[in-house]
Amino acid sequence: MLKLSKLTDYATVILSYMVKDQTDLHAAQEISKVTGIAQPTVSKILKLLVKARVLTSIRGAKGGYLLARAPERITVASVINAMEGPIALTECSASHKDCGHTSGCEIQGRWELVNQKILNTLESVTLADMVLPVKQPEEVLIPISRLYK
Repeated sequence: MLKLSKLTDYATVILSYMVKDQTDLHAAQEISKVTGIAQPTVSKILKLLVKARVLTSIRGAKGGYLLARAPERITVASVINAMEGPIALTECSASHKDCGHTSGCEIQGRWELVNQKILNTLESVTLADMVLPVKQPEEVLIPISRLYK
């Protein structure tokens, strides 16, 4: 199973909160209180997101954090990359090094195709998309008389 870390999951929770309230700077303590994520964890995530230029920080008594760009321009891929590192499914596609099994590997380099497709998909989804309300499937009514034909 492909699985993102809990920190990445928390990062999306934090960012979705910030997307919904873009008017103010957000302090780590405030984000912790609103999201229920422990403050040390929030601080760690915020620092990683600043380092990756997803967020910007303003120092001082009235400082805090804000989105570095509009939510429509921050991709899910950039968030994952900030928290997890480069997106790659296998070690050989992540490090681009020979793994010691290259002489007998029939699929050498083929994982790059899969990685690129996944990366393209993650780059097509933005923070703005992530905070849209989830649409419930439309109910389809079939008259009982049509079931017995």
